[in-house]
Amino acid sequence: MTGTVLSILLGVVMFGMGLATRLEDFKVVFSRPKDIAIGCVAQFTIMPALAWVLARIFGLDEALTVGVILVGCCPGGTASNVMTYLAKGDLALSVGMTGVSTLLAPFLTPALTLLLAGKTVDVDALGMFIGILWVVILPICLGLVAKRFFPKTTERAVRFMPTVSSVVIAVIIVLVVSANASRLASGGIAVLLVVMLHNACGLALGYLIAAALRLAEPKRRALCIEVGMQNSGLAASLAAVHFAAYPLAAVPGAIFSVWHNLSGAIVARIFSKSNPLNDELHL
Repeated sequence: MTGTVLSILLGVVMFGMGLATRLEDFKVVFSRPKDIAIGCVAQFTIMPALAWVLARIFGLDEALTVGVILVGCCPGGTASNVMTYLAKGDLALSVGMTGVSTLLAPFLTPALTLLLAGKTVDVDALGMFIGILWVVILPICLGLVAKRFFPKTTERAVRFMPTVSSVVIAVIIVLVVSANASRLASGGIAVLLVVMLHNACGLALGYLIAAALRLAEPKRRALCIEVGMQNSGLAASLAAVHFAAYPLAAVPGAIFSVWHNLSGAIVARIFSKSNPLNDELHL
C-alpha cells in the first residue's frame, strides 16, 4: 500500500516537472551535446560507484545497501536546477542534464541497480523499467500535453508547483520514516553518514571532473550540483514497490531528499558569493 501511495505522490511531482518544462529547454542537448554527454556520464558513473563503495565501507545490511544504490542509480533531481540558478551556474546545462538523465532513467537505473545489487538481492529490472515509465515518464508527458492544450490554466498552476512538490516530497519522507521508525534505531547513524558522504563526494567529484576537463566555471558549478543532487524521491518509491521485502531500502532515499536540499543550498550560497571566472552565464 505504501509503495502505491509513494508512486502516486511521485507522479504528482513529475507531472509538475512536465508542466514546467519547455521544449526550448532541450535545445541545449543539440547545441551543446558534449557538455550534456559529460554531465550524464558523470551522473550515472560517479553516484552509483560511490553508493556501492560507501555501502561496503560502512558494512550496511542488504536493505540499506540496495536503498543507497538506488539513490546513486537515479537521475538528477529537479531541485538541482534551482540550486544551480542560485549558484550562478549554467542553468541551461543543468536543466538539460536533468531532462536527459530522466529520459535515460528507465534504462540505466534498473540496469545499474541489477549490476551493483543483483548478486545480493533479487532485482526485477524489467519491473523497475515499467515502473519508471509509469511514475516518471508518463506524468511528465501528461504535463507537457496539458501545457500544450491548456496553456493559460497550466501557466497559473506552474506558479504553485514548487510549493506543491515540496509538500509532496515532505509527505513521502514522513511516510517512509514513520513506517521504519522502529528499525532505524540500529542503523540510523550509519545510513545518515553514508547519505551525507554520498552527497558530499558527488558534489565534489562533479566539480573536480568538470575542472579537470577545463570546462568554464558556470559549467563546473552546474555539474557539481547536478551530479550531487539525485531524484531521491524516485529511489524511495522504487524501493517501496520493488523491494518491499526490505522495508528499510526506502530510508536512504527519504534521508537523501532532506539532506541534499540542505547541502545544495549551502553550496549554492558559497558559489553565489563569487562571480564565475567566465562572465558568460548561460542563464
